Amino acid sequence: MTILIAGGGIAGLTLGLTLHQIGVPFHIYEATAEIKPMGVGINLQPNAVRELLDLDLADELDAIGVKTKQYGFYSKLGKTIWEEPRGTWAGYAWPQYSVHRGALQMMLYHVLLDRAGPDCITTGARAAGFENTETGAALLLADGRRVEGNLVIAADGIHSALRAQIAPDEGAPIWNGRILWRATTRAKALLGGAAMVMIGHDHVRLVAYPISEPDENGIATINWIAEKSFDPSAPWKKEDWNRAADINDFLPDFSDWKFNWIDVPALIKGAEVVYEYPMVDRDPLDQWTFGNVTLMGDAAHPTYPVGSNGAGQAILDARIIGARLIEHGITAQALQAFEDEVRPIATGVGNANRSGNGPDGVLQQVEDLCGGDFEDIGSVISLDDLAAHAEKYKTLAGFSIETLNAKPRIIAEGARVS
Repeated sequence: MTILIAGGGIAGLTLGLTLHQIGVPFHIYEATAEIKPMGVGINLQPNAVRELLDLDLADELDAIGVKTKQYGFYSKLGKTIWEEPRGTWAGYAWPQYSVHRGALQMMLYHVLLDRAGPDCITTGARAAGFENTETGAALLLADGRRVEGNLVIAADGIHSALRAQIAPDEGAPIWNGRILWRATTRAKALLGGAAMVMIGHDHVRLVAYPISEPDENGIATINWIAEKSFDPSAPWKKEDWNRAADINDFLPDFSDWKFNWIDVPALIKGAEVVYEYPMVDRDPLDQWTFGNVTLMGDAAHPTYPVGSNGAGQAILDARIIGARLIEHGITAQALQAFEDEVRPIATGVGNANRSGNGPDGVLQQVEDLCGGDFEDIGSVISLDDLAAHAEKYKTLAGFSIETLNAKPRIIAEGARVS
């Protein structure tokens, strides 16, 4: 009874760890010849961190991440709109982590090899499609191989070949007109360290947070993302994790963003290499599961990087799939139960991120109301409204403090597929 997983990213690796934990045979097929660290910084909300801790990865997370203490929004003039504690400082039973995406992926990869053995992953094996069979499903690889198993789960990302088979007319990901420039810089820790900041408004903004602890001189590795809006009808380069950018394409837009708590031009100039790609997503699908095959992670619900929810939802997908397998066995019913639970939530989050109703929506509100210039934010937007907006997204995305703290484990300790 083997589950075949297409893709060895965060989604596929977490699913592999989950299946190993609950006693289900699996095999991962990864397109790249060698799994290497890709990307830059990401955040893991407490709901996702809880699942990684339930996989007994506490020490490993501590070794690669920073426990985020504070999250704040600031106008283009550096003025404070909203700040709130995060993780255990906010009352969660679990922390929030800021980590390098590549470090997280490599940690999951090495732990999986240690636990399940080096033969659980085949690299250089790009998924091309699937077939449902009388006894299960087959994963079709680009080199012509056909691998049979009981279930096939697509974790092959936003360019998923299995999704393309399900939705053949979908085409390329949809660009919303924004370009992201992402990098890391060794710089002074922000606001005392372990603080995540978002500055600006819809047309020009910057996100920054540390992904290492400050050294003896208060210097940390700061992950930052500069963002700028363009005409969505204009042509732009295809998204690519590895395209090096010219900072002169966007540095002038941030030239006067020098505040007493952050020097944005210096942060940008201090990066060794900057990666560029457009902000893209896809329209929600009405169906993920077809017989003994389903989608998960970015293959199922690619969304804008708003609200620190992308990697976290992939982790939750893996755990919920595991729970439904325990409940229904290695069956199509388990996959459908996963979809029935997760697809409405993921669709709601994706639509909120796309419509500007994510947690960062307050930035444009303040820009529209006062151009980002105020003495007292309460005279622009009430603090009650700001708090309600922040809580609304947490509830939508499944990490409201009270709800999450009271929620039972997705997978009970020691539970296995019988």
